[in-house]
Amino acid sequence: MHHVVTLTGVTKKYGDLVALNDVTLGFPQGRFVAVMGPSGSGKSTLIQCAAALDRPTSGSVEIGGVDIGRLNETQRTILRREHVGFVFQSYNLLPAITVEENLTLSLRLAGRRPDRAWIAELVERVGLQDRLRHRPAELSGGQQQRAAIVRALAGRPDVVFADEPTGALDLRAAGQVLDLLRSLVDDLGQTVVMVTHDPAAAARAHDALVMADGRVVDVLAAPSAQDLATRLTQLAGVGAR
Repeated sequence: MHHVVTLTGVTKKYGDLVALNDVTLGFPQGRFVAVMGPSGSGKSTLIQCAAALDRPTSGSVEIGGVDIGRLNETQRTILRREHVGFVFQSYNLLPAITVEENLTLSLRLAGRRPDRAWIAELVERVGLQDRLRHRPAELSGGQQQRAAIVRALAGRPDVVFADEPTGALDLRAAGQVLDLLRSLVDDLGQTVVMVTHDPAAAARAHDALVMADGRVVDVLAAPSAQDLATRLTQLAGVGAR
């Protein structure tokens, strides 16, 4: 199985705090992977290292077969721009420009010509054809997040990292966004790695990684929300003792 991102023996320390402790794992191409765990378990640090936003203290991270430890900051920025997409809880759409301009802004800033046919296909898939001329504030939260997903995919990245993408949405809009992420993986072969605290959201993924104390302590295939909730409760209980 081809892994688009591979971590080997990754440890990340902040002073005396060990945020990641000798983590080795890979994110397979064409899979939707959820990352869960109690507060302070290392979820965010894992994603920051895996996405080349932060350097591990030791160990290696490869994205698209490239060892990011061998790159300088400018090269890492270029690698992220070309191989990694990001979706955030807060959408991060620029309010002063239209949705259509938001979708291609990062590509244009990078000097890359947008693939209009690809973007049109994505826009149709997320149902925003009649919202392209609107400003972000004129869209619902769910529509803004769907626009943010199109923006993340516009450059055809190897992997999309989604950080609590449904955290600011109501139940219905959250379900639509999760359905969309799953369909992008199943239909288009996209790789999506999603950090979430919500077992119901994580249950939409193919696999769920459960973290505790800077380590991956469980990998659940086709997880149920109940299984995930039970496992997190067990970990919280351990941490409380």
